[in-house]
Amino acid sequence: MTSLAHPLSAQNLATRATIHANLGTPALVEHALARGEGKLTRDGALLVETGKFTGRSVKDKFIVRDAATEDTINWGAINQPMSPEHFAALKADFLDHLEGQDEIYVADLFGGSQPEYRVNVRVVTQMAWHNLFVRTLLVRPVADEVASFAPEYTIINLPSFKADPERHGCRSDTVIAVSFTEKLILIGNTEYSGEMKKGVFGLLNYLLPAQGVMPMHCSANIGADGKSAIFFGLSGTGKTTLSADASRTLIGDDEHGWSDTAVFNFEGGCYAKMINLSEEGEPEIYATTKMFGTILENVAMDEASRELDFTDSSKTENTRGAYPIESIPNTSEKNLGPAPSNVIMLTADAFGVLPPIARLTADQAMYYFLSGYTAKVAGTEIGVTEPEATFSTCFGAAFMPRHPSVYGNLLKERIGKGGAQCWLVNTGWTGGKYGTGSRMPIKATRALLNAVLDGKMDSVEFRKDPNFGFDVPVFVPALAEAGLDQTILDPRSTWADGAEYDATARKLVQLFIDNFAQFAEHVDEGVRQAAPAPVAA
Repeated sequence: MTSLAHPLSAQNLATRATIHANLGTPALVEHALARGEGKLTRDGALLVETGKFTGRSVKDKFIVRDAATEDTINWGAINQPMSPEHFAALKADFLDHLEGQDEIYVADLFGGSQPEYRVNVRVVTQMAWHNLFVRTLLVRPVADEVASFAPEYTIINLPSFKADPERHGCRSDTVIAVSFTEKLILIGNTEYSGEMKKGVFGLLNYLLPAQGVMPMHCSANIGADGKSAIFFGLSGTGKTTLSADASRTLIGDDEHGWSDTAVFNFEGGCYAKMINLSEEGEPEIYATTKMFGTILENVAMDEASRELDFTDSSKTENTRGAYPIESIPNTSEKNLGPAPSNVIMLTADAFGVLPPIARLTADQAMYYFLSGYTAKVAGTEIGVTEPEATFSTCFGAAFMPRHPSVYGNLLKERIGKGGAQCWLVNTGWTGGKYGTGSRMPIKATRALLNAVLDGKMDSVEFRKDPNFGFDVPVFVPALAEAGLDQTILDPRSTWADGAEYDATARKLVQLFIDNFAQFAEHVDEGVRQAAPAPVAA
């Protein structure tokens, strides 16, 4: 039995199992292979399958509703309640199941890279590769920190545990249950590793606002001038791609906090989508698939040659790779940087209405942050070309335990304190909606972003957008330097039919207004006035 600075018995976690505590990557890979949990690829990465669940089981996640959380959680379809009595029964059965294991793996880790705001998280897993995953994704303590580590929060992940909906107050035999009072997260009957990662994200999203720190679902990087930028965006908007700029230092690709003094990564690793990955398109991420210690989930592999096929989605479209952040070149040594100078909100507008870039006031930034807008392309049915608007509050509604207004007000406060400039960037369609127009050229997006990050937008002339009220540049020298036409800055002028543009813009404006009605009573008048207003027909 391996010793721990703070033994499991001190947490009333009894087990007869052999405890493997704080093993490093080589040992965990060896254990995973010996236990038949995965296979090595030709280049030495660990390939695993997650079984039935290849993504998060969002309908099976619950938060204990008690005196501490009654008035602090935004209860609903995302934050589903579980009674303390049901959690007590679940915990008792979980601990019985833990006690019967032959081997378990324990990792003592930090959630958060800024020491003043990090949380000590102990993760107890049934599977060796799960322990390797969480050790890769969270922040790894150094030796003397491990020697004195005292857990504040504990995650127990037992894929072989099956819940009883009647006894445990859950939906199925799969369960993810969070008790902020008992500082405990229980994960049962799913092998999808992302439940642990997002469990810690949800934990920090609950704890940090009370300390005045803004938790964010975003990527972040630093320029040569020492100024940081953060990138909000839902899947498909370019959050990872645009922040991974070889000329800038990467802080992180997914989860961050914004304190008085820093923007800091919650994690010590990356969890990238692997589907259709290519060396040409994303060389840095592709290189990690050939590194020992990288974990590849549900990626197809030829058994004889051990060659990977990233185009094969037969198991899932959500194929993933987990690797330490230092596997990517030019990353921040301490996973943090100064408070951001630029806040960029990415949206892929398939309606083709929004300009490629717009400057936002603090009130407008809060409005579009709470809206969390992007638009998905219609399904594959022949003849259906109408885009579908998606509004995911705070660009990450699924991970926000508190009311969205808490995060929105924090953002506005942070912008006010630090004087950050805010931008809305459309990586979607131009020249018409999906089916008529074309995708915004990545060359144009990069040129405009570089102009922002290099401070070259300060002397540019702006106009007011008649529908949305934000400032849109009239002429940007960086576009001309990149050989691009300035007409792209005025979406209406790129449409063949201006009247059709106006009608589509009115539709999109109304979608924004209808969605924001849920927040109107929770924000001040300035934010309400930041709402778009349609131009009369």
